[in-house]
Amino acid sequence: MDYLIRTSNICKEFHVGSSTLKILKGIDFNVDRGEFIAVMGPSGSGKSTFLYTLGCLERPTSGSYLFNDVDIFGASDKKLSQIRANNIGFIFQNFNLSRGLNVYENIETPFLYRSFDDSEIKDMIMRSIAQVGLMKRIKHKPSELSGGEMQRVAIARAICADPLLLLADEPTGNLDSHTGMEILNIFKKLHENGSTIILVTHDHHVASIADRIVCLSDGELFDSETNAG
Repeated sequence: MDYLIRTSNICKEFHVGSSTLKILKGIDFNVDRGEFIAVMGPSGSGKSTFLYTLGCLERPTSGSYLFNDVDIFGASDKKLSQIRANNIGFIFQNFNLSRGLNVYENIETPFLYRSFDDSEIKDMIMRSIAQVGLMKRIKHKPSELSGGEMQRVAIARAICADPLLLLADEPTGNLDSHTGMEILNIFKKLHENGSTIILVTHDHHVASIADRIVCLSDGELFDSETNAG
């Protein structure tokens, strides 16, 4: 198997006063390159913490995590920042766009932390904007865009540098069903083009576009479900 992610017995705890909250409880999880996986579960099940741990935004409390054969548990903060900047694209429910920047500028922002020459950056940004169908909105700011268009900007920003992994946290959660389907179709095309995607959702209809569905409940990962076709 050509694994991009390999985890063993991953645990994540948070200390609140004298109490310890156990959010992830001994998770074993492997991801092949090119897989599209949906993570389902009710509110409070640990889905977002799981996603942030996979995305190196949270460090596991214990266990083993290899991302692209790099030991995440033992990596320095600087190394984790480099992995996030160069290998992982994040897409959030609330878009996380800068209000004062237009479409192009919002997508350009992550390149402050990457090493590319200016002409290469421009080509990459323009290509990602074209992929999500926003060429006619390139100079518009978030206040001039619909919710679906803002999520398209967020996707373009995430895919711009061709990351090894795309992580999406409830990407259709703030959208109506029609717009949500348009966004899901973008994810389908990205997957068809070889992207490795992990998508968190509470909606089984959204999860059904993935190759595999895994379920979190009370911090534990349950048997996966493989979608046919």
